[in-house]
Amino acid sequence: MLITQIAELLDARVYCGEQRINDEVGSACGCDMMSDVLAFGSEHSVMLTGLINPQVIRTAEMMDIICIVFVRGKTPTEAMIELARERDLVLMSTRYRMFPACGVLYSSGLDGGGKV
Repeated sequence: MLITQIAELLDARVYCGEQRINDEVGSACGCDMMSDVLAFGSEHSVMLTGLINPQVIRTAEMMDIICIVFVRGKTPTEAMIELARERDLVLMSTRYRMFPACGVLYSSGLDGGGKV
């Protein structure tokens, strides 16, 4: 799924990374625990989270996650936006809660990675 499709489906606001808006992601990870993202995340994916701190950006970079969607209308700080720009990541925010946001993406064909 293209990142631009994710933005449209979730009616999301894009904060940075517009140059990657036509990149494709193969799966999604919805999580607020960065240790779970490290354990179960996959590269070239999108992470949905309600956690707002710079560790989210650093975790995404480590896992080669290219897009972060903040749920529940959460907005990243300017420092987070700048860090994401430096790391060439897409940051966006949606008013959807975590479960419905993941459901919208899954029902539109984005894989969640299957069972553990």
